[in-house]
Amino acid sequence: MNLLKEKIKVEIYSKPECHLCDEAKSVLVKVQQEVPFDFLEVDITSNRELFTEYKEQIPVVFICGKKAFKFRVNEKELRRKLLRFL
Repeated sequence: MNLLKEKIKVEIYSKPECHLCDEAKSVLVKVQQEVPFDFLEVDITSNRELFTEYKEQIPVVFICGKKAFKFRVNEKELRRKLLRFL
C-alpha cells in the first residue's frame, strides 16, 4: 500500500529590510535542499492584522501551521523538526 504524505509546508512571516528575516530565509533555503518542503514567505507589512500581531516578533517560522521559531532559526533544530513529518 503506497500512502503519500502531504508535503511539509513552511511559512515565514517577515518584512523588507529585516536582517534577522534574511538570515532565517537563508537557513530555510539551505535546509530545503536536503529536506524538501513547500516554502511561503509572508510580508507582514501587506496585512494590517499580521503587522500588528507580529511586528515585534519577526521573523516567525511556522511548520505545517505550528509556530516553530521566532527571531532566529537554528539549522540543526529546523532539520530535526522537519524530519518529524517524514
